[in-house]
Amino acid sequence: MEIKKRLEKIINQRKTLLGVGPMSLNVIDASIELSNQFNLPLMMIASRRQIDAKKFGGGYVNKWDTESFSKYVKKKDKKKNIILCRDHGGPWQNDLEIRKRLNIKDAMISAKSSYMEDIKNNFKIIHIDASLFLSEKNRIKLSLERTYELYDYCYQISRKLKKEILIEVGTEEQSGSTNTFEEIEFFLEKLVSFCEKAKLPKLFFIVLQSGTKVMERRNVGIFDSNIRIKNQIPVEIQIFKLLEICKKFGVYFKEHNTDYLTSESLRWHPFLGIHASNVAPEFGVAETKKLFELMHRYNPKLKNEFIELCVNSKKWKKWVLNENLPDQEKALICGHYLFSSVEGREIISQLNFDLKKRKLNLNEILKNSVKESILRYLKNFRLIN
Repeated sequence: MEIKKRLEKIINQRKTLLGVGPMSLNVIDASIELSNQFNLPLMMIASRRQIDAKKFGGGYVNKWDTESFSKYVKKKDKKKNIILCRDHGGPWQNDLEIRKRLNIKDAMISAKSSYMEDIKNNFKIIHIDASLFLSEKNRIKLSLERTYELYDYCYQISRKLKKEILIEVGTEEQSGSTNTFEEIEFFLEKLVSFCEKAKLPKLFFIVLQSGTKVMERRNVGIFDSNIRIKNQIPVEIQIFKLLEICKKFGVYFKEHNTDYLTSESLRWHPFLGIHASNVAPEFGVAETKKLFELMHRYNPKLKNEFIELCVNSKKWKKWVLNENLPDQEKALICGHYLFSSVEGREIISQLNFDLKKRKLNLNEILKNSVKESILRYLKNFRLIN
C-alpha cells in the first residue's frame, strides 16, 4: 500500500506527521505549496462541517462539496503529496443530521453515504468517530458496535471501488486530560479481534487523548502545563504508556487538538514518539489575524463590519470559556467560518479592491501568514530542517 508505506517511512524516522485542517482556500493552497516545496506528505483533515457530500449541502470551506474539493486539490497538487483525510466522520457529525434529529439508524445511513463519497473521491484516511450521543452506561459497547459497522462498510466500499484507504478511530472528543489505560486496551483488543474475524485490514491510527484541548486561542489541556496535577501521572509518562499499548496492538498514535502548544512542547512530540498530530483552528486564526491587520491599516470600516458579522453568527460560542470576551477576540476565533459567506465575501472583496490599488496581493499576504504557522509545526515535528 503506497500511502501506508510513505507514512510509515516518516514515522520510522522518529518524526511526527502533520494533519492540517482545511479551514479556508488559503490554508489549502498554503498546505499544497509547502508539501510540494519540501516534497513532503501532508494529511489534509476535512471535517464534515468543512467539506461534505453534495447531498448534505457541502461545507463552509469555499462552499465546496467532497467532489469539487478533491478535484481542486488533485489539480493543484503536482507532486501528489496531499493525503485527503476524513476527520470526524460518523453519525451526527454533520449539523444537518442533528437539526433533523435523525435516529441512530438514519444517522448511520447518512454517515455511510458521506463515507462513500469520500472513498469515491480519493480520501485515503477515514476517521470513524462514533462518539456522539452515547449513553454513559453503555458508552464503549455502543461505540464499538457502531465502529464495527462503519469499519466494515468503508472497507467493503473501498474494495468495490478499488481504492486504497486506511482507517483511523477515535473514542471520544478531547477532554484536555488522558484516556485510562484499561479503557484503551479494552477498546483496541475488541477492535483488533473484530478485524481479524472479519478479515479486514488492521486499524492504522488510534486517536488518544494526550492532554490537549483547544479553547479560545489557547491550548487549555495538561500537555503544556508546568504544574503537576494531584493524583495524576505526568502527561509525558502517560504518553509512553499509551505508546506501549499502541505498539502491543500494532497501531499508530494520533493526537488531535495540537493547536497553540508552545514550540517547546511541539519539539517533544517526535522525541516522545507521538506518530501524528492534527492542527486546525490555529491556521484559520492566523489568516483572520492577518486579515484584521490589513483591514485596520487600509479600511477600518471593513474590519468593524466583519467583526459584527462574526459576532452575530454565534460561531464563536463552541470555542469560548467566557462569553464576555471582546468582540474582536470572538471574531478572531470564528472568522474563518465566514470567509465564504455572502457577506464575508463582499467585505473581503472590497479589501482586495483597496489593496490592488496599492499593488498588494491580498491572497498572497494571507497565504504567507498561514505558511508561517504551518512551518512552525513542520520544523518542530522534524519534518523539515
